[in-house]
Amino acid sequence: MKVMVVGGGGREHAIIKKIKKSPKVDEIYALPGNGGIAADATCVDIGAKDLENIVNFAKENKIEFAIVAPDDPLVLGLVDLLQAEDIPCFGPNKDAAIIEGSKAFSKDLMKKYGIPTAEYETFTDMDEALCYLDTCKIPVVVKADGLALGKGVIIAETLEEAKKAVRDMMEDKVFGDSGSVVVIEEFLTGPEVSVLTFTDGRTLIPMVSSMDHKRALDGDKGLNTGGMGTVAPNPYYTAEIAARCGAEIFLPTIIAMAREGRSFSGCLYFGLMLTEDGPKVIEYNCRFGDPETQVVLPLLDSDLFDIMVHVAEGTLEEADVRFSGDAACCVVMASSGYPKSYEKGYEIKIASDVEDVYVAGAKLSEDGRLLTNGGRVLGVTERGKDIKEAIEKAYKSVEKVSFDNAYYRKDIGQKALAALER
Repeated sequence: MKVMVVGGGGREHAIIKKIKKSPKVDEIYALPGNGGIAADATCVDIGAKDLENIVNFAKENKIEFAIVAPDDPLVLGLVDLLQAEDIPCFGPNKDAAIIEGSKAFSKDLMKKYGIPTAEYETFTDMDEALCYLDTCKIPVVVKADGLALGKGVIIAETLEEAKKAVRDMMEDKVFGDSGSVVVIEEFLTGPEVSVLTFTDGRTLIPMVSSMDHKRALDGDKGLNTGGMGTVAPNPYYTAEIAARCGAEIFLPTIIAMAREGRSFSGCLYFGLMLTEDGPKVIEYNCRFGDPETQVVLPLLDSDLFDIMVHVAEGTLEEADVRFSGDAACCVVMASSGYPKSYEKGYEIKIASDVEDVYVAGAKLSEDGRLLTNGGRVLGVTERGKDIKEAIEKAYKSVEKVSFDNAYYRKDIGQKALAALER
């Protein structure tokens, strides 16, 4: 089959490397892809939000299956447009993608259907939001309602920080229209867990849990980023907690979306906090997470493309979904200065024996060299019989990847090891 993958980051590279192994896949096109993805797919210079040209490309090139990976085209309705042209898709339609596209919608959904989450209020008026903050327990969480490249969530440690966040979002429009509506919610504490799930709107199959590392610096210090590394499985996510999440969160969410006339098909991401009162939802994503995908998919022992086709056809219960009992660790190598300013254009060198490198921010030079072209440049993933071995192997492989200005955290997975020792 001729397959099109929309997106151009490390997540998309992980998806492409996995579906490339399927005997059902003959050709893969990445729109737009990147310099690293070019080694595994034909990259086409069409942006992920250029819906009209994506659809035209799919029609003209007789694409037989589309995988829409990033949040923006999903929320904008790319799946709807492709399906209208009879092109099967993995990914939710616009009505279902709102579960990530609007935090106010997702919070209201959880409240209506009794799905555990943090207490919250939603505001369209800045003065009302500022007055409400005077009544809140600090720290407090301020969220822009819409998509904001993963940066629209502020954990305010003081009342002044919280009010500044509201003004930045609602008055100064630092996130554009995404901050026209603001959600203010209680600050939850406890271990965080990411769980990706396959679902066709009726059946739901969780993938291996993972632990993300959002802060830029060692010791969970520094600014929030798109993710500096991950390990899987997450040791805090025990079989008992998994069963509870399935019964109290996962299935109720799928049922709730169906009852709202927004049946969800694709990958539904659950960002969870394991509080003293039990697991609660921090956020939903309507797609594979990044860099969680880079540790979860290497542990998938069955055919990813076959699973995606079953999801698109509504027959997920018939799919072969098997995960290894191994562990995986992904270390993200970034440009020094990320997530603020950084230089790019440095050559990337990867040893031939390092296989699982997922490239995010890179381009090809005119003479075919791979150059840095973003903040998060790439992720290096390794599997091991346990988390300790996976971490050790990942860092050994990181030493075989180099570019000027490279930066990476040295403590990815240490919290997971500490949890195993408790």
